[in-house]
Formats: sequence, structure tokens, C-alpha cells
Amino acid sequence: MSQLEDRLRRTLAADTSGTPSPDLFARVRDSIEDDRARRRGRTRRLLGAAAALTLAVATVLTLTPYENGRPAMPWWTLELFTTGVLIAIALWLGPFIKRFGRAYAADVFHDNPLTGKSYIVLTDIVYYLIFAAFILFTVRFEPDRTWGADFATVNADQIEWQLQRVGGILLIIGVLHGLNIVLMPVLGRLFSLNRRLSGSHER
Repeated sequence: MSQLEDRLRRTLAADTSGTPSPDLFARVRDSIEDDRARRRGRTRRLLGAAAALTLAVATVLTLTPYENGRPAMPWWTLELFTTGVLIAIALWLGPFIKRFGRAYAADVFHDNPLTGKSYIVLTDIVYYLIFAAFILFTVRFEPDRTWGADFATVNADQIEWQLQRVGGILLIIGVLHGLNIVLMPVLGRLFSLNRRLSGSHER
């Protein structure tokens, strides 16, 4: 069942025992409009990100000097570009994971919804701290001499290093996110058990 269908079902079944609410049609219409607005917003964000990436690539290629028919891009150009890509991934991937994680957390922490909301907020903080730490640990302020004889310009060794930066953060977030999915039900059961034990002691 889609999110829109679920909202319609809840709205229509909100008060079926008595006289229908006079603003029922308005609430259904507003719900549909809100869903359409969210979809349009997601589409605009995706198109904006694609346009920004295309513009960045075109700018880098335009400003790249050529020597003997070969590109001689300064090493810091690719370093800045990769750092920007990492920041863009963090800003896009965080809300994406959170949007689909809310329903999962609500199901796991159904006995204590406030705990589920706090858990989502805390995992968001951990997520951005990991991204920020990884970027700061891997950013270079001068070319690495292990990149070869022509280390001052972009070469295959530097490209490999930058791809390792992107792949490394994706691997770290993927592993941690998988562990979070596995551990969250365990934590939910522990919180529920603790809540029931506290309630039985109070009685």
C-alpha cells in the first residue's frame, strides 16, 4: 500500500461511527496535494543535483589546461571535486535513509514511539559525524608523492585514490547501516521488555 493510499484510508476511517466530518473532502484534497507537492519537490531536487554535477564536470573540463595534447589538470582540482562529491552524497543519502527508516523505527519501537524518534535523531547525528570525520581524515592539502613522477597534475594514481575515498565512505555507511537494521529490532525488544518490567514493578 502506497503512502497516499494509507493516508486516504486513515482519513476516511477516522470517524465512521457518526456524521461524516464536514471538512472531509477538503482534508482528502489537501492530503493528495501534499503528496503531489512532495513528489514534485523530490523531482526538482534530483534534477537540481544532476544539473549541478553536469555543470561542475563541464567547468572542470573547460578550465583544464592541455600540454602536448594531453590534459594537465592541477591535482587540487580533482581533490576539491571529490570532496564536493562526498559532501553531496552525505546531504542526499542522509535524508534518503531517514525517510525510509522512519516506518521501520516506528514498527520496531511501537511500544514507545518517542524512543523511536530519539533513536532516528541520534543515528542522524552519528551518520553526519562519520561523514565529516572521513572527509577530514582523507582530504589532502598537498599532492602525494606516491602518485608518480608527475604528482602535481592529475594522473591515474590520484584518480584511483579519489575513487577509493568515495567507495570507502559508501562501504562504511553500508556496513553500519546493515548493522543498524539488524540491531534495531533487538534494541526495540529490550526497550519494550524494560518498559513492561517497570510497569509491573510499579503495580
